[in-house]
Order: sequence, then structure tokens, then C-alpha cells
Amino acid sequence: MLRIDKLTKRFGANTAVDAATLDVDKPAMIGIIGRSGAGKSTLLRMINRLADATEGSITFEGREVTTLTGAAKRAWQSECAMIFQQFNLVPRLDVVSNVLHGTLNKRSTFATMFNLYPTEDIHRAIEILDRLGIAEHAPKRAEALSGGQQQRVAIARALMQDPRIILADEPIASLDPMNAQTVMEALRRIHEEDGRTVICNLHTLDTARRYCDRVVGMRDGRIVFDGLPEQLTTGVAREIYGADASFSEAATSTEIGTLDRAEAAELEAKAFV
Repeated sequence: MLRIDKLTKRFGANTAVDAATLDVDKPAMIGIIGRSGAGKSTLLRMINRLADATEGSITFEGREVTTLTGAAKRAWQSECAMIFQQFNLVPRLDVVSNVLHGTLNKRSTFATMFNLYPTEDIHRAIEILDRLGIAEHAPKRAEALSGGQQQRVAIARALMQDPRIILADEPIASLDPMNAQTVMEALRRIHEEDGRTVICNLHTLDTARRYCDRVVGMRDGRIVFDGLPEQLTTGVAREIYGADASFSEAATSTEIGTLDRAEAAELEAKAFV
């Protein structure tokens, strides 16, 4: 379905992504992990064509993506929606208008300028918001919502594109554990119920194991691990992150249960000092 073959991105003398190869044969939820600067975000941006590859190719169902230009490139970006860490909403616009921005690639310049939307699109936007549990916030300004709610608005905007693939670039990095869990559960449901491929950049191992069918590890621009969640042992994680024996998963966890256990262990340790 999706083939990434020796994809490389260089910025001058620096190589951000180095000959990355990845095959996705069927819809899946894939987590990409690795430390900051490993090349995760650059990889997603090349898949979405927000950045051009220096070398290599991306093929989707036999169609070469890396060479698309103009309307064909915009059509691909509709099929391959992007969700960002900082939401990228228009703060002063109401929630439903932000969601409707997911249809911009399919609308005329005139309709875009005057903020004109078909009634069926408005109804669909509200249905998507309802599916994500935030329909009651539709008339509010986006800036009035919490971070977790804003990220769900961003997911709703992506769903308005009716994409085949959703790319999520650190979607929970700026969220508290409760909101992070809500957002990841929403992405998982979208994969399972809609049959969409979701590729999600993550920092935390427990999140990757819990929500993803497959985990890809990147280090210094290269893919160094590609396997099932249960194969992601602490030893493998140390290799991916370039860490020593002091590496602790709890230190980077976003799972409430893991955090509670880590806090209890820390308090217990202090009690014996």
C-alpha cells in the first residue's frame, strides 16, 4: 500500500533522514519513536510532501508521490492528512470553522475568501466533532478550548479531508497524561473503525506499546528497529535512544498508571534514606 524506499533528506552537510525504507502492506497504526533530532518529523513531512526528499522515493498504491506537483500534490496532501504538535488551528475562529478548513483543497478561491461552506459539510463537521466527544464546543473560539480539546479539533479537521493516511507529529507531546490518553484513544479508534493508516511520532515507549500495531525506531536519521510492540524491550529502547543502563521508561511516560507507580517507587525510596 505504502512503500518508502531509501528516503533521504539532507540540509547542507547534515543528513536528517538517511536511506529510510518502510513498507506498509495494509492499514495499520504505526508508532515512530526516537530521541529529538532522530529524523521522525522530517520523515513525516516528506511523506506528506511538506518537504522534498533529497533522494529515494515514496509510492502509494503504485503511484509515485515524490514527483507530484501542483494539483496532484495537493490532492495527495488531502489523502495524507497531517496533525501537528501545536494544533495549527486559527485561534479566533470558531471550532466548526477550523474543522471545515479540512475541505480547503476541494473548494474554490471565491468560497474560501468568503468563508462559504455547503450545509452538508457543516453537518459532517459537527458529526465528526460529536464522534470525538467535543460537539458542544462547535460554536466556541478554538482558543477557548484546552490543549487536549484543541488537538481533537485538529484530528476532526484531518478527518474532514477523508484521508487514507493520517500522519500525527508528536500529537501528545504538549498534553497532560489524561488528555494524552484521550487523544491516543481517538487515533486508535479512527484506525480500527475507519480502516485508516495512522503513523504517529511518539517519545514514550509505553504509549507506542499500548496503541500501536507496529513500532519503528529511528536514531541519527536511520531506521534501527521495526517490529511488534512486544519486541520493544528496554534493551532495544536503550539502543534506539543511545542510552546507558540508567535509562528509565518511567521518566518519559505519559501513561497515568506508569506515572503513579514511578511516583510511589520514588516515595518509597525516599522513606528509606
